[in-house]
Amino acid sequence: MKKINTLLKFVVISLILLSMAACSQPAALESPDTSAGDSLSGTINLAGSTTIQPLAELLAETFMDDNPGVQITVQGGGSSVGVKSAAEATVDIGMASREVKQEELDEFPQLVVHVIARDGIAAVAHPEVLVSDLTLEQVRSIFSGEISNWDQVGGPDQIIIVVSREEGSGTRDAFQELVMGKEAMISENAILQSSNGAVRTTVATTPFSIGYLSFGYLDDSIKVLSVNGVEAIEINVSNGTYQVVRPLNMLTNGEPEGASKAFLDFILSDAGQTLVVSEGYLSVK
Repeated sequence: MKKINTLLKFVVISLILLSMAACSQPAALESPDTSAGDSLSGTINLAGSTTIQPLAELLAETFMDDNPGVQITVQGGGSSVGVKSAAEATVDIGMASREVKQEELDEFPQLVVHVIARDGIAAVAHPEVLVSDLTLEQVRSIFSGEISNWDQVGGPDQIIIVVSREEGSGTRDAFQELVMGKEAMISENAILQSSNGAVRTTVATTPFSIGYLSFGYLDDSIKVLSVNGVEAIEINVSNGTYQVVRPLNMLTNGEPEGASKAFLDFILSDAGQTLVVSEGYLSVK
């Protein structure tokens, strides 16, 4: 009888242990929920404005340092390329250093525009040019070819060499809209360059030349001209006295998601906007 009782106890204890193991088994086999702790990952491709390109590269490097699972590539091509590439979803984010045109929004209604910064455009000249200030009308007349000699605006008797961006450039489109207007066109005799950096180099090394540059590219190698007596500096953009100003845009095909959204959120954060300002542009915050 004692042997039977002992056997029953053994069976009961075994059943209890097996039951406990069965209850705990699903928890052991269940995959842990790591969604909250997973690091961000994915690829983001950007293309478009060569004005925004260096800034985008800096922002991308900083973002990737904090998110090593994300790979970002940045290419140029011009603002028109940025708009079309974003609209056709051949890139994740397009870049345009000008207002997006109404006809572009009509053609691509799915485009979403994200303004990441504001940028002034300055008239610049070779460092040895004696003229320091021009009226807006004089700037317009010089770039259209109506004024062709520096002596017509108080300078020496020297032919003005006009340097401009190429067609499709956001900087050129913004300069055309903000300075030239609808009737005055940039002279066909202008030396055309494919980037702000190339314009700066050309003006810096070509005597009696004049061009226009994004604020982010201004340095001591060229002479920055005042317009209507107002200096082309950030404080005058902020207070509204210098008005040759354009937005720097990033564009997406619909609302961004995943890594693209996280990247754009970073750009518009305090940390991202600090980098924007460090590169000579104006924060949108």
